[in-house]
Amino acid sequence: MAGTGSALVGGFYIAFSVVTMPALRHRPPREAVAAMMAINEQALKPPFMALFFGTAAACGAVAVTGASQQPLGLAGAAAYLAGWALTMAINVPRNSRLLTHGPGNPDVEWNRFQRSWVPANHLRAGLSAAGAVAMLVPVSQSWP
Repeated sequence: MAGTGSALVGGFYIAFSVVTMPALRHRPPREAVAAMMAINEQALKPPFMALFFGTAAACGAVAVTGASQQPLGLAGAAAYLAGWALTMAINVPRNSRLLTHGPGNPDVEWNRFQRSWVPANHLRAGLSAAGAVAMLVPVSQSWP
């Protein structure tokens, strides 16, 4: 579950990095803010929340119990959890700020939002993808 969840969440973030945010950059700030607010509203619903928090719980279990006896698996769980923490520390507060300040001052708030949110999204995408690879790629028990 931990590796698959990390892959799914990472794919979601990667889609934002390569499709969603570039598309929103080509829209007027008022439209981009409105679209991002609608996207964030959908992200707070059970399907994504279950995946996001469930994967964190599964990775936490891997880290605490040593469920993965492979150091690479433990590193993968730690990578996902680092991306999860980054989301909670950077992306979520930026989403909240956009919700409260964006509609009233979209030009300033959209630019402010993108400056910090986008690089954090790239990083959490990379951490989630790296975590998935580390947890899902089998490691040989013997060397040739």
